[in-house]
Amino acid sequence: MRKSALFIASTAAILSTAAIAETLDTKKLLNDAHASFQPLPSVPVAKDSLQAVRAELGRRLFFENRVSMDGNVSCSHCHLPDKQATDGLPKAVGVFGKENPRNAPSIFNAAMNFKQHWRGDRESLEEQAEKSLLGPASFGNPDQATAMGKLKAIPAYPDAFAKAFPDDKDPINSRNWGIAVAAFEWTLLTPSRFDAFLSGDAKALSPQEQAGLRKFIDTGCATCHNGVGLGGNSFQKFGVTEDYWKETGATNPDKGRADVTKNDDDLYVFKVASLRNVAKTAPYFHDGSVDDLTKAVKIMGKTQLDKTLSDKDAADIVAFLGSLTGPVPANYSAPEPYPDAK
Repeated sequence: MRKSALFIASTAAILSTAAIAETLDTKKLLNDAHASFQPLPSVPVAKDSLQAVRAELGRRLFFENRVSMDGNVSCSHCHLPDKQATDGLPKAVGVFGKENPRNAPSIFNAAMNFKQHWRGDRESLEEQAEKSLLGPASFGNPDQATAMGKLKAIPAYPDAFAKAFPDDKDPINSRNWGIAVAAFEWTLLTPSRFDAFLSGDAKALSPQEQAGLRKFIDTGCATCHNGVGLGGNSFQKFGVTEDYWKETGATNPDKGRADVTKNDDDLYVFKVASLRNVAKTAPYFHDGSVDDLTKAVKIMGKTQLDKTLSDKDAADIVAFLGSLTGPVPANYSAPEPYPDAK
């Protein structure tokens, strides 16, 4: 009986010590995570009824395909709900089947990005939405007047724009299109289990996900993929330690931001991608050249950090990245379209 009691007591002590160590490790992991990441904010509550009206108009415009030159393309065309607001293609396909030069990133949480587009050539959601109307492989309109003329021909839009922009004498204009679409996009935040972890819920992440987070931080991934979006807040050269196309297999390297700034220092520089929902948004990189997330993680280790990740380390990091998937926002669906003119 005495030996049995001693064995039970010893076992209990060992388990208690392990539990304390696990608690301390989790606490340190959480502290380290707070140094690099912030949880997503709550979806902003409309400051007034006008903002809510603009967001609802923006939702309608986001799913409106009649403003494109072929009548088939809307913003949602490249941002599908079942693919976490991407399209699953290497490069987006727009009006008349034209291929865009780059992969379509998720619009979810795009409001957290410091600039829009892979090359950062759009300063805001408003500018991106407005200029997309003229994109040769987006909406394809020759000018903004043509795009707005299509909206004005739909009987219900003049009243809808007048309610959203009551101080404008001619409210259906491309600037207001951008404002309304951006107001809707600000509502498309997707908090995940990682946000619960950052808020103090240690059990929100599994042991493997926590191990992956630790490796993500210690390996150096968080040097660029940080902040509320785990990216989306800075520019970085793709291929710091090795030419990226040697690893991705791309046959026509994209010059990146250098084509925008005309500065050779920006050669192969792109906006650091946000990793929110990344487990559901393949294919990866600006050219959609890699389908598999584990492969993408290993490529990033090699090209950005000069590190060869083991299969286990990559698997753990991928497990952590899965915790960044949030539910599709409830309002991310097309309203009943306004009827055409009779």
